[in-house]
Amino acid sequence: MSFNFAFLTDNANGRGTLHRLLSMVIGLSVVTPTAIFADDVESGHWNERYFNPKASADDIVLPMPCGGAMAFRKVHIPVAGALADYPVSVGQNGTGWGYIEQRRPTFISGSFTEDDEKSRYYLIAKYETTELQYQALMGETCPEASTRLRLPAVSKSWFDAVAAADRYSIWLRTNAKDALPAEDGALGFLRLPTEVEWEYAARGGLQVDASQFLDARYPMPGGLSEYEWFSGPQSANGRLQLAGLLAPNPMGLHDVLGNAAEMMFDPFHLNKLDRQHGQAGGSIVRGGSYLTPQSDIRTSLRGEEPYYRDAQQAASDQVGFRLVLTAPALTSRERIADIEESWETLGSDVVSDDAQADDQGTVQELNTLAEDVKDSALQERLKELENRLRASNQRQREAQSLAVRASLNLGAFLCTKLEDDGVFLDFLNQNYALNCRVENPDSSCDLRKQRLDDQQQRLHQVSQYYASSLVESANLYGESQIAEQVDVFNEILAQNTQLSPLRPYLQTHWQNQSQYLEDQQVTAEEWLESCKSMAH
Repeated sequence: MSFNFAFLTDNANGRGTLHRLLSMVIGLSVVTPTAIFADDVESGHWNERYFNPKASADDIVLPMPCGGAMAFRKVHIPVAGALADYPVSVGQNGTGWGYIEQRRPTFISGSFTEDDEKSRYYLIAKYETTELQYQALMGETCPEASTRLRLPAVSKSWFDAVAAADRYSIWLRTNAKDALPAEDGALGFLRLPTEVEWEYAARGGLQVDASQFLDARYPMPGGLSEYEWFSGPQSANGRLQLAGLLAPNPMGLHDVLGNAAEMMFDPFHLNKLDRQHGQAGGSIVRGGSYLTPQSDIRTSLRGEEPYYRDAQQAASDQVGFRLVLTAPALTSRERIADIEESWETLGSDVVSDDAQADDQGTVQELNTLAEDVKDSALQERLKELENRLRASNQRQREAQSLAVRASLNLGAFLCTKLEDDGVFLDFLNQNYALNCRVENPDSSCDLRKQRLDDQQQRLHQVSQYYASSLVESANLYGESQIAEQVDVFNEILAQNTQLSPLRPYLQTHWQNQSQYLEDQQVTAEEWLESCKSMAH
């Protein structure tokens, strides 16, 4: 679905203002930008090359003042629910800057719920904000679109970037309200990204596998110089470069490393092993710039910039910014009620593991004791113990969810292995029959028989390993936990083009596991045949 809109130029003040929105669809539309903007500069619209030089069909394009636009990419998070979030690791070990970049665990979630209600997302700008876009938002008159103004907007303070996001949010709410995504009736808004939002998207999000996500750089098949600008004559050569000239990262973002370093919304903190230090400092800048050496270009690269220098706001010709589009967390009374309900069950869910079930009973017992105690100090102490136990249970539950997804990943992969080995065994059997079960056997029949027996043994071992892992995970985690993570893992696979071929094998594996959970019968041969049938 798409929408069209037209702009008229207000000759009184020179600023392009929105005249009408035609064929507007309520909510956010994923559009092909060329379907919206004509190449005719006289129409008052920017040519696509000024705001989306490397357009993709799934870009999300929002209008701007002066007939302009900004392209965004959707960042998927494979969770749904009021308090659901997704565990990730940020930072990098071994860089020599542990107190700044040490890897640490954290969590992320999206602001907007997908239509299928199985995942969430936020939007992040496809390119660093350009000088043309900045002037359209902040200038007294509309700028004339030109290639020169496609340079990232640098030498702006953190406050300038926040003001630009504010101007853009208000302009959209005033002139193109229906173009904004909404969550539970609350319209989205623009701001700088948080560190976790930026790093999750910079590393590739669900578009890369778990090991690639932890690498110092996202996958770059053509080498760093084809994707990012850095210091030296073989790259940026000491000069800021036009936005969008090089290839994008797996998320579809351009210049996410190098060119202009990018400001974050949250303040800078030092690292203290697996957590951040308590002192909040200046502003965070991420990704490096056109003056960063090639060896230092990495996703974990982060630094601190002061908010002020002397008696003025600090700004640097190496630092720009990229916007995200998100929504409030507390959107309505109904959402708050959902959050409260989810909060009450955190760390006290009944799960299949006996030890955690015992802990759940302890949580209830502590809660009951606290309610019956008259001494307020003792009551507070009991509530504190209850909350600590709930937090511990929740951490165990989250770790268990990761383990369940790992078991599903293994099961889906082993199913592909059973298919490959099973089909190959059938091929060897057919060949042996054609050449050796005849009146004049082939001279190589002994060798063929040996290969056939070896393959039969190999398939038997894989089949037994598959059956064993299926039964162990089923007995360990139980149906409800596995079913929940099947949906999550399916969303992960759906968003990753490299891993998406695993989706039907995941469903086959889950069918096999569901059968075992229902009747407690180990049917390894049937499970083998179900995986082999995927080849047809």
